[in-house]
This record gives sequence, C-alpha cells and structure tokens, in this order.
Amino acid sequence: MPKIAKRRGRPTSERAAEIYTRLLEHYPDAHCALDFKTPFQLLVATILSAQCTDKRVNMVTPALFKRFRTPAAMSEANPEELEEMIKSTGFFRNKTKSLLAMSRTVAEQHGGRVPDTMDDLVKLPGVGRKTANVVLGNAYDKNEGVVVDTHVGRVSGRLGLTKESDPVKVEQDLAKLFPSEQWTMLAHLLIAHGRQICEARRPKCEICFLNDICPSSRV
Repeated sequence: MPKIAKRRGRPTSERAAEIYTRLLEHYPDAHCALDFKTPFQLLVATILSAQCTDKRVNMVTPALFKRFRTPAAMSEANPEELEEMIKSTGFFRNKTKSLLAMSRTVAEQHGGRVPDTMDDLVKLPGVGRKTANVVLGNAYDKNEGVVVDTHVGRVSGRLGLTKESDPVKVEQDLAKLFPSEQWTMLAHLLIAHGRQICEARRPKCEICFLNDICPSSRV
C-alpha cells in the first residue's frame, strides 16, 4: 500500500495490528508504572495518580502501604495524617476523602476485597472507568476495557486511531480496532510511546518507527 494511502485512510484493524506489532517490538517490557503488590494497593495508587506523575506516587506509597495495610485500616485513618502522607501528590484533600470512602466501602460491603467487576468498581467512591480498567487489567488480568489517560488519548489521535477527545469515546474507538486480549497491553504501549517519542509539546517524528504510517508525522 502506498504511503499516502496509509496516511489518509480510515483506521482499520489491519493498520491497528501493524501499529500494535511495532509498538510491542519496541517496548517489549511495557507495564504498569505504578508499584503495587495487591489490588487494593493498585487502587489506592491509581486514585493518587490523578493529576500526578506515577514516579511521585511511587515515592509516596511505600510508607502509606506500610502504615495502612488493609482497606479496614485505611478507612479508620486520621484524615489529617492521611492528607500529610499524600500531600505531595496534589489535590490531597479530595484524594483523602476518596481514599477514606473507598476503603470504608471495600471493607464494609466487599469483605475487605477489592471487587473484580467493572460494575462494582465504578460504584466505589473516587473510582471511574479509567481507574477500574487499571485495576481489572493489571491486578486481575481482565481485559474489560482500554485505559485512556492523556498519553493514550494524544497518541491515538495522532496515529489516526480516533478523532475523539472524550476518553470514553476514545476507548470505544480503540476497542473496535484491537482484540480484547490486547487492551491492557495496548494502553501500556501507547503510554510508553507517548513518554519516549510522541511527546505532547514536540513529537520526535524524525526517529519514530511509526512515521511511515502516521497521519500526523512531520517527516
């Protein structure tokens, strides 16, 4: 297929497959950047990651998880102590409220076990579809959907995989193009590409291994 046709054509499953294959070849070790050992720890870390870097969250969570080992323990935390521990992640007052309410709900309504279904997860305080997808895909190995953060949204748009800006609609477009067993890894791959090459301010198109099939390529 000529380069121009590839760039202007509508997104297809064949083109999506080529993109996925190349991404996987270049980022074979792509994985969740948040450090965790249990579904509860991942849920807490994901809530903290809102408007914050994963690196900063990983600096905060070791002490947090040592102090509050279970949902029940965290649900009984002193709000001021919790706020102080997570302060550097930003929006710490709202995050504290979410963590306390989420932990209480998990402890009281789910026997201390983070639920493993989309329906139950999104009912938890402070948990939306994106957070639920993170937990399901990485803690429970369930491909219920595609995590759409700023990197995934930006890279998907530049690659012509979606014209949407709303995360829910972006996720729907990606889900149509990629088989469900790839959804969790797809997000990791797109995030890795967004951080290393397809940066927000200036994408490194000149060294991008997708520039021949990318409609946004500057080379």
